Amino acid sequence: MDRLRVRPGEPLSGSVRVSGATKNSGCKHMAAALMAPGRTRLTNMPPVADLEVMSDVLRAVGASVERPNDHEVIVDASGDLHGEAPYDLVTRMRASVNVLGPLLARCGEAFVAMPGGDNIGSRKLDMHFRGLTDMGAEIEVVHGTIHARCSRLTGASISLDFPSVGATENLLTAAALANGHTSIENAAREPEITDLAAFLNRMGAHVTGAGTAFIEVDGVAELEPVEAEIMPDRIETGTFLMACAIAGGDITLERARLDHVEMVARKLGDMGVKVTGTGVGVGSAEGDEPDTGIRVSAHGRLSAVDISTLPHPGFATDFMPLAMPVLAVADGTSIVTENVFDNRYSFVDELNRMGADIRTGGPPRRGARHRTTLGRARARSRRAGRRRSRARRAGGDRRNSDLRVPPHPARLRGSSRHAALTGRRRRSPLLTELSTITVPLPP
Repeated sequence: MDRLRVRPGEPLSGSVRVSGATKNSGCKHMAAALMAPGRTRLTNMPPVADLEVMSDVLRAVGASVERPNDHEVIVDASGDLHGEAPYDLVTRMRASVNVLGPLLARCGEAFVAMPGGDNIGSRKLDMHFRGLTDMGAEIEVVHGTIHARCSRLTGASISLDFPSVGATENLLTAAALANGHTSIENAAREPEITDLAAFLNRMGAHVTGAGTAFIEVDGVAELEPVEAEIMPDRIETGTFLMACAIAGGDITLERARLDHVEMVARKLGDMGVKVTGTGVGVGSAEGDEPDTGIRVSAHGRLSAVDISTLPHPGFATDFMPLAMPVLAVADGTSIVTENVFDNRYSFVDELNRMGADIRTGGPPRRGARHRTTLGRARARSRRAGRRRSRARRAGGDRRNSDLRVPPHPARLRGSSRHAALTGRRRRSPLLTELSTITVPLPP
């Protein structure tokens, strides 16, 4: 598919079933399946590009991957594995680095190329390396390839500098087959971590604390293959929530988990969108997942809110590009702050092409500090203007190089992690109600 043509229409209505989280959860399950000799069956795995890449990575290290249908994957790791993941595959998808921990735990050695993936800023592997080193691995990076080896991993107390999802996943899987007790402090708390830990426990691992900042793992000698259903995709859930918010209407998201998008639902609620759980889905028997389903209702113009991205349970950075067009048509001024990744505003130019005027700078803040920053710049501009006027009256050179006007902070563009949006209703040929987005100036 080369392009999508989107035309304005009526408010949304009806229901849609949320797909499984193939990219952010299913691919990590596939990597963990390498630790269990035998056939592991994963369901609720709709096809996406990353699934094909991960399948090729697993085949390259000696496992077989089958797809009996469009929503099922079988990983067979019965045979001997060799711990080398090819460069041309790993560089196509960042999640490919998740084979590092499983290969090291099962084979004692792994050669994995430095990962590629989304271009949303610097995401180094230091915490992966430090954690595995604490567990007894020797790691070196030569010509862009990670070489890790050990006789057998041993339990350790690991403290992460940042609650990294990738580092938590790699260390969690490696610790499942390590000798002894491993604790991970400041661990990521995303639902995908909880889903992976539940999968490992079904395989025979002993993992507690998943979903909290402190995870404990008691290593076991071996794991067994199992069948597992992948969690619903919370990014897809959030996409439908934002779509209903900006287009209006009343829709139901089947099998969506409200507890996975709690902060998004709260922010939308503050804007005037009604988000409630439907209680329709999986039964409530012991051991089953909570009742699922979300109903979303949006009518009239929304109110502005401020958003700051944070690791879960905060406002996820993946939802920020979806939220900005919604804020652009809200009533009032909203300030968005990106705290997780740099280079996260690369989509802004595309919104500008659709009729938006998006400016980043800052940090813009409501209150005295923000007004003072702008006020100082304006005062400097006024003083420079007065000096030019005096020079002209005195017969001086109006192009005096000493008379420099500082740029106004509201016109600075670049790598700032702050953006301010003022919603205005304005029709565009490509987006029905995308407003001008600008930094508010003091009176």
